[in-house]
Amino acid sequence: MIDKTIIFAEVKRLRGGRAFTQAEVSSLDQAIDRALGMGPPPVILTRRAALEIICHEAIVQEAYKDSKGIWTWSVGLTNAAGINVLAYKDNPQSLEVCLAAYINRLKTAYLPAVLEAFHDYPLQEHELTAALSFHYNTGAIKSASWVQSVRHGHIEQAKVEMMNWRKPASIIERREKERDLFFDGHWCNDGLSLVYPVRKPSYTPDWGRAKKVDVRPIIEQLIL
Repeated sequence: MIDKTIIFAEVKRLRGGRAFTQAEVSSLDQAIDRALGMGPPPVILTRRAALEIICHEAIVQEAYKDSKGIWTWSVGLTNAAGINVLAYKDNPQSLEVCLAAYINRLKTAYLPAVLEAFHDYPLQEHELTAALSFHYNTGAIKSASWVQSVRHGHIEQAKVEMMNWRKPASIIERREKERDLFFDGHWCNDGLSLVYPVRKPSYTPDWGRAKKVDVRPIIEQLIL
């Protein structure tokens, strides 16, 4: 049985005695396991991951126009995700239907791209969730420089590069949460999700009438 503390101590010495973050400990521990041929299989979509992304997005049960005027539905789904969003104009759906569509798109349209981008870097649950949230929002996981920096072990550089994706200004808080989740394992969701009605005739979310809903039972049924 290998004594990993010897390896950790030597790595710490080589970097001038600087203490490890929890995320760095997990990454180094995982790397040692991979080198020994005993690493865990890649983490796939979990309930906790799905809930974390919802807390960044919120839920709208019928089609609406986002801040850029793009027709959107459910948990931030647009036609770009392979959804006919206008089918839900003036046609609100149950939370079950909305979340089923969201989970389906996560699994089939977004998760494969994230796993491909990190193909030689086995992701832990918190890393996968943060990367998936980033890709769900930007669609840019394959071109983002921070991903390559992570794969090559340049962690501090990756943290800075992730925060380059900061436009519009309203997205900065989300990016900070994704950064803190990926690199430090800080989760933010509590299982409660904001659900907004649609204001008409503008078809924009009615920000003043949000309600918090516990969607954990639905997610648990969708991700068995």
